[in-house]
Amino acid sequence: MDRRTDALFELTDAILTADAAVPSPAHLSLQPPHRRGWGSLYAALSHGRIGEEALRKLLARHPLAESGATPVYAVDVSVWPRCDAEASPERAYYYHPSRHSAGQPIVAGWAYQFVAQLGFVRESWTAPVDVQRVLPAQDANEVATQQIEALLGRLEEGEAVPLFVFDAFSTIPSRCSERWRGAHARYSSACGRGGASTAILASATRQNTSDALVATDRR
Repeated sequence: MDRRTDALFELTDAILTADAAVPSPAHLSLQPPHRRGWGSLYAALSHGRIGEEALRKLLARHPLAESGATPVYAVDVSVWPRCDAEASPERAYYYHPSRHSAGQPIVAGWAYQFVAQLGFVRESWTAPVDVQRVLPAQDANEVATQQIEALLGRLEEGEAVPLFVFDAFSTIPSRCSERWRGAHARYSSACGRGGASTAILASATRQNTSDALVATDRR
């Protein structure tokens, strides 16, 4: 962080200590850890700066506890509904599992694509390592391919070969197969491995025959 550092840390503490969801950012200024006025909160959001790549590297190098010998990462899109925010820039229409519009599971909002490490313990904890806004003109599968390649470059030398899990409708494995030679070569070089260096676990997709190992789960 290089701008509005203290205000951003207090905002983070307020989010973590809030008992429930708050109706607006201004309500976070009422939390005990937030010692500044509500004006500083909005100033931090508008003018504060975070070293995004440094944060991504930090998260990638601190794996989820009890994650097992093989790290497993899930890649999926989550939608932030902005149905009534007609002035919000670059909204689009997306599927939503619980909110409906005109009887259809579709909402206007913003899409964010997460990469999160999964654990093998029976609990709901995950460890997000990356998130990217997916703009209406962008292809979510292409964005995911770029996120995977970037994550491979952040992993420490000597780490186990990771698995990536997608939903049943994803075409990301086929996208990776088109460009994977360069991606897995960089990872192989970083980790001193030869041959296939990354396994992708993808539901309901054809078996990939590229140099990268792709496992298919049709359950």
